[in-house]
Amino acid sequence: MPEPLRIAFLGCGFITGVHSRNLRRLGGDILCGYASRDAAKAESFRKKFGGFASYGGYAAALRDPRVDGVVVAVPPKLHLDLTLQALAAGKHVLVEKPAFMTIAEYRSAVEARDRAGRVVIVGENDHYKPLAVCLRALVGRGVIGEMVFAHFLTVAHRLKKADDWRNDESLAGGDAFFEEGIHWLHFAGSLGPTITSIRGFRPTVSRQSPDTRVKSMLVSFHYDNGAVGSLYYSREVPSLLQGLRISKLMGREGVITFESAGGFVFVRGRGVPRLLFPGLRDIRGYQAMYRDFARAIRTGTPPEMSLERAINDQLLMEQIYT
Repeated sequence: MPEPLRIAFLGCGFITGVHSRNLRRLGGDILCGYASRDAAKAESFRKKFGGFASYGGYAAALRDPRVDGVVVAVPPKLHLDLTLQALAAGKHVLVEKPAFMTIAEYRSAVEARDRAGRVVIVGENDHYKPLAVCLRALVGRGVIGEMVFAHFLTVAHRLKKADDWRNDESLAGGDAFFEEGIHWLHFAGSLGPTITSIRGFRPTVSRQSPDTRVKSMLVSFHYDNGAVGSLYYSREVPSLLQGLRISKLMGREGVITFESAGGFVFVRGRGVPRLLFPGLRDIRGYQAMYRDFARAIRTGTPPEMSLERAINDQLLMEQIYT
């Protein structure tokens, strides 16, 4: 058994709790520390999740020689500065998605990573979730033949409170699609075919709720295999059972129908129709993401969700907003 890796979370908000609960299931392979500008909050997280240390500031975590890597879990505006500080301190980095706000920021991070000789992984957990792995395998085997259409639906009525930092686009980097919809943009482009061109369409904006962001976007795109696709994203439209959404991949020999969150996959194509259940154990992919982070650190090989892969997503995002 290799020695456990020690990582420190820079930021103690909601997403740090999500990550920490998933890391508990890795059997002690990764140990956690917690850093916050509020020392009491960091210590509260340490006690709750059995961490090895707490820090009353980010700099203290970066100075600790026990820390192998950090998780940058603060609003996107702060990502680049903390990533550069961590790399300068010799730490490996997992930076939450969206990792950075512009292509120039990504390039700065790439240069710093290469100088430091450390691993930087982007926290795109959806890349690793069982649904994505299942769909990549099915598409790769050609079970629906030549793809024609891809339709992704992710709508839900999930408004943020007025004091949520995501209402401040200078902190979030942009609207709801930029800050959270990028997970779905990556998902649509990660199943095998590559997105080559893309456009975004925004419906009339309503700012009547405490959540003042632009909350909906329709995206259309072309794949390099000749197929075309659409992505419907909203956080202001009610959905069945507060989140049940159905998406499809359609080919000339069949159709893959799947629940967008990963509940089930129904395959009707070459062979006998099949109902598949990709897996609930790590349904959001966090555990697989951290296994990849640990593997990259220990072997010195790039992670699947490298900065280069995230740059491709950012280039698509910039096309959408252009």
